[in-house]
Amino acid sequence: MHCSRRAIISGLIAALAAWSLVLPISAYGQKATFPGVTETEIRIGNTSPYSGPGSAYSAIAKTEEAYFNKINDEGGINGRKIKFISYDDGYSPPKAVEQTRKLVEADNVLLVFQTLGTPPNTAIRKYMNQNKVPQLFVSSGAAKFSDPKNFPWTMGWNPTLYNEGKIYAHYILENHPTAKIGILFQNDDYGKEMLSGLHDGLGDKAKSLIVSELSYETADPTVDSQIVKIKSANADVFVSITTNKAAAQAIRKIGELGWKPVHIVNSVANSVGAVLEPAGLEASRNLLSAAYIMDPTDPVWKETEDYKAWHAFMDKYYPSGDQSSIMTAYGYTAAQALVQVLKQCGDDLSRENVMKQAANLRGYRPQMLLPGSSIDTSPEDYTVIRKMQMMRFDGKRWQLFGGLL
Repeated sequence: MHCSRRAIISGLIAALAAWSLVLPISAYGQKATFPGVTETEIRIGNTSPYSGPGSAYSAIAKTEEAYFNKINDEGGINGRKIKFISYDDGYSPPKAVEQTRKLVEADNVLLVFQTLGTPPNTAIRKYMNQNKVPQLFVSSGAAKFSDPKNFPWTMGWNPTLYNEGKIYAHYILENHPTAKIGILFQNDDYGKEMLSGLHDGLGDKAKSLIVSELSYETADPTVDSQIVKIKSANADVFVSITTNKAAAQAIRKIGELGWKPVHIVNSVANSVGAVLEPAGLEASRNLLSAAYIMDPTDPVWKETEDYKAWHAFMDKYYPSGDQSSIMTAYGYTAAQALVQVLKQCGDDLSRENVMKQAANLRGYRPQMLLPGSSIDTSPEDYTVIRKMQMMRFDGKRWQLFGGLL
C-alpha cells in the first residue's frame, strides 16, 4: 500500500506537534522551571527560633529576609524574585521537623537555608537528604554538617565547633599553662562538640587542668547555681560554651560574685547587643572570644567599604535591626553567599545544580567576613568558613589580637 503525499505531510505535522509537547519551556525562550522555581520566583525556606530560649537569634533570619528584599529591589536573580518563607521552630527539633516538612511538601521550596542550631538541623538532616533537598549553609558549627560523603545535600556555614574549642585550648595552654579551668556547656550536640574540641586541644593536660565541668539545659531558667559551683572549685579560667541567654546570665552572675576568672565565651554568644549589653558592659570587660565576622561595634572597620555597605543596607532595609549585634552582620554575610550560589547557577536552578555550585565557591569573600578569610568549597570538602581570630572586650568593643587561626 502506498501512502499519499498528503498523508505523509499530515503525519509529519502530527509528529512535530507531539514532539513539541516534550520540549522544555526554555526552548521557546522562556525560563526553565524546577521545584521551588517559577519563571518569576525562587522560593527559599527557613526555620528560626522566633520564640523560646533562642529567640534572640531570630535577628539572623530577619536580616537575611531584608537582604533578599534588597536583591529583589535590584531585579532579583536573573529576573527572578526571591520569596523567603521562614517559620518559627522555637529551637525545638520536633517543631523544626514539622515546619521543614511544611516548607518542602506544602510550600515547595527550592532549598532550606540557614536553619539555626545544631539540634534542629540534626533532626531534619536525614529527611532533607532522603528527599534530595539542599539543606544549605546550616547555621551551626557542628562538623557533621560538612560530610559530603554521607550527607551530600547538607552543607554547614560556621567554623566548626570542634576547631573553635581547640583554638581556646591553644590560647589557654600558651597563656595560662597552670590554669584551673571551669567549664559550663549546653547539654546537646552543639555544646558537646565544642567541649570535645577543648578537651582534645588540651590533650593530656585536660584531666589535671579542668577542675569543674557542668552542663545546663536550654529550658533552664538560670545557670546561677552552676556558676556558683564552678567558682567554688577555685577555677581561675572559665570557658562558657553557651547560647545567648545563658552566656549573659553567666557574665552577670560572675560580676555579682566579684569573681575575676579569665573568661572565654564562644563565638555563638559574643554579640555586644544581644549578650554583653544585657549582661552589663562593665561586667563583660576583658572577656575573650574568637571571631570570623567583622564586629559592627569595632571602629577599626568604620571606614571600610564592607562596613559602609552593611550600614547603608541596615538603615534602608532593616532599620529596626540592632546595628551593635554581630548577628545582623552574620545574617548579611550568609545571605550574600546564597545569592552568589544562585547567581552561579545561571538558569539551571535545579536542586542538583544548587549543591554543585555551593560546592564550587572559589576564593569568594562576602562583605563583613574578616579580611584575609575567604570561602573555598569543593565536592570533597564542604567546610565553608575556616579561619577565626582571638579578641578581647575592652568594655565598649571587641579588639582583635593575634593572627587568623
